[in-house]
Amino acid sequence: MAIVSIPSLMRDLTNEKSQVEITGTTIRELLDNMESEFPGVKERLCHQDDGIERISPYIGVYVDGVLIERGMRSPIGPNSEVHFLPAMGGGC
Repeated sequence: MAIVSIPSLMRDLTNEKSQVEITGTTIRELLDNMESEFPGVKERLCHQDDGIERISPYIGVYVDGVLIERGMRSPIGPNSEVHFLPAMGGGC
């Protein structure tokens, strides 16, 4: 199972857990399984674009330390570490 790190602003959905183990071979499967176990996760991480569910543009998804570029189709290994990170804003 993949280990998913939960951002602090989403821990209210995971009973304050900072990491959870979830099955899935793609980001889409992982999110569907997370939603089944922790309702509300997809609402915070995804949006609809012309009727197609996508990762929010304000969320970076890292699998095994690499920023993914294939979105929901990105593969996940059985022992992958997945991080959903909110985009940073600000600056001068």
